[in-house]
Amino acid sequence: MHSTPRLVIIDDRLLIEELLVGLGRDEPVVMHTTFYWYYRACRAAVLGAGGHLSGPFQQLAQAQQERAILTLLELRSDILLPDSRPVVPRMARIARRHPRLNLLNLEAVAVGQVLAGTLWLSVEAASGVLPAVLDEERVDWRTFEIPAD
Repeated sequence: MHSTPRLVIIDDRLLIEELLVGLGRDEPVVMHTTFYWYYRACRAAVLGAGGHLSGPFQQLAQAQQERAILTLLELRSDILLPDSRPVVPRMARIARRHPRLNLLNLEAVAVGQVLAGTLWLSVEAASGVLPAVLDEERVDWRTFEIPAD
């Protein structure tokens, strides 16, 4: 029996993990990310400051690090980006209800609503303001813990 793949939207830290080693999931998924999460992952890879986003790249040998950065900059075709036409107006409507929410989180909520997917948040992202807004906006989400090395 084939199960229908679940549509998931992964945050920047999970995107990096997926590209470096894979997320090791048990279920079939159709994976998306947002433009801002993709940008932050690319920025962390290229500029690297040793934080929770760039740290995984710094743990790699130089040749592996270069390959990983190129992989991120040329996003795999099986990791999808949303169409901005329905997302941007949704962001504006959400901003009216949540005027203090930053652009990154507005996009995440809007993409979750437009795609009717489940947001997979890293532990770091799940500890911020986003989960409460996702709950209020009725967007499905869960914390996806990255296994320790």
